[in-house]
Amino acid sequence: MKSTNYVETVENLVDSIKGILTSAGLGGEAGEYKLVTQSFLYKFLNDKFLYEAKKEDANNDYQHLMDMSDDDYEMLQMTLGTDTADIKREDLIESIFNKQNTDNFSEIFDETLNDIAIDNNDLFSVETAGNSQVRLFDAHLIADNVQDGSQKNHVARELIKLLSSTKFDSSIFDEGFDFFSTIFEYMIQDYNKNGGGNYAEYYTPRTIAKIIADILVGKDSPENVKVYDPAAGSGTLLMNLANKIGVDKCTVYSQDISQKSSNLLRLNLILNNLSHSIHNIVQGNTILNNKHPEKMDYIVSNPPFKVDFSDWRDQVESIPNASEIYFAGVPKIPNKKKNSMAIYELFIQHIIYSLADDGKAAVVVPTGFLTAQSGIDKKIRKHLVDNSMIDTVVSMPSNVFANTGTNVSVIFFNKSKEDDQVQLIDASKLGTKVKENGNQRTALSQEDIDKIVKTAVEKKDVDDFSITVSLKDVKDKNYSFSAGQYFPVKIEYVELTQDEFDKKMEDYQKNLDSLFSQGNTLGKDIQKMVSSLKFENKN
Repeated sequence: MKSTNYVETVENLVDSIKGILTSAGLGGEAGEYKLVTQSFLYKFLNDKFLYEAKKEDANNDYQHLMDMSDDDYEMLQMTLGTDTADIKREDLIESIFNKQNTDNFSEIFDETLNDIAIDNNDLFSVETAGNSQVRLFDAHLIADNVQDGSQKNHVARELIKLLSSTKFDSSIFDEGFDFFSTIFEYMIQDYNKNGGGNYAEYYTPRTIAKIIADILVGKDSPENVKVYDPAAGSGTLLMNLANKIGVDKCTVYSQDISQKSSNLLRLNLILNNLSHSIHNIVQGNTILNNKHPEKMDYIVSNPPFKVDFSDWRDQVESIPNASEIYFAGVPKIPNKKKNSMAIYELFIQHIIYSLADDGKAAVVVPTGFLTAQSGIDKKIRKHLVDNSMIDTVVSMPSNVFANTGTNVSVIFFNKSKEDDQVQLIDASKLGTKVKENGNQRTALSQEDIDKIVKTAVEKKDVDDFSITVSLKDVKDKNYSFSAGQYFPVKIEYVELTQDEFDKKMEDYQKNLDSLFSQGNTLGKDIQKMVSSLKFENKN
């Protein structure tokens, strides 16, 4: 079976779950994403448990597990360890399927997920900034999200039938990162659109995430490193970076103010064999209550550009070490357009402060950041240059994010940078314009991605695309990070023979004579017209 069929199998499952909810009147409702993601996660964990059990012993199919003694089953769970969730035999999908005709089946369905959440709280819970725990599954998933009492059992039964009929076999679990990142993106695509209750702010296109990870890691072979995103959203940047490094060679840390995005990130970690990092997911305000004070080896971030933080802006100046962290200042609150506030300036400074002495970072910024000639943006750029940290700057095409028209660039900096060279890349002309969900987006081809990454990693100069300049050059250009300001002005030279030169000069002379003659004629005509003008008295 080809991998495209695996993708189709999982996508059909997601579509069918959404179809069940839509038929029950839940399409587009606030709790729809919970029912979709938690049903899918239950299915994934169930089949992953059976997959790991069969890896331990090929005889461990469902019936064999049911025939085991309690002691043998408990020993199996201990043997599997953290490679999978602990799931009691009565909580397996096939066991629940056999109870679907029970009158209170929706309650059984909810109790099953609640049971799994409790049994795996130590492994899969997400921490909040207030030190409480966010469980794996809601305690009353059906009861709380299906408001129509007559639909509760129906929805639960249709879900369990669907989950039971679709099989995730060993081929799916062997597929790896590219497969599961694709599935994750597909599963949450309806929650990444503009409008109320959407997840647009939690999502970074995978093409951009891959470019960032490939450039940031470059030719390095890191081992046992900490990777961090202080505004992680659903974790696309972190997943790509962790996969580039190796999920067994890094530990992921994150924080995000949204509980919904933190739950999506947890799902992403589970799908991509990073469950060991789930305890490092924190839901809370990174700026006011940073729960990861340790210094990080790699930091990636697509911070919010336009978030109103006027309610807590003044508190930033009173947090410990505020003047050290926010060396360039705390953005002021504009009198109008509060949603245009430069909150990203706080995150960039937080990232610089959080980076280890030999750490590297990549941050998505509005392209205006590259050339602003005053204020916090300029101070941050000056700091990166004066401290020999800025390494590479990539100006992206417009509309690479379908949900925003803001032009973006990515700045890469390195605290242990040894040379004084800066690579500036203008990729703004790459890509193809496409329509996506009613919005125009610029899609980058694999060739475009390879060109950006290869140019950055190999520090190549490419005409009208990239240029390497010194830190002194940047200072002389008033700390501008815009590649276009450094491209040399080209003068085209054409080799001519003496006869060709003489002929061109003769032609130029004739043209000039003709133009001068026309000019003289026009001049005389104008003089005649002016001399013919007379004053008329209308009184």
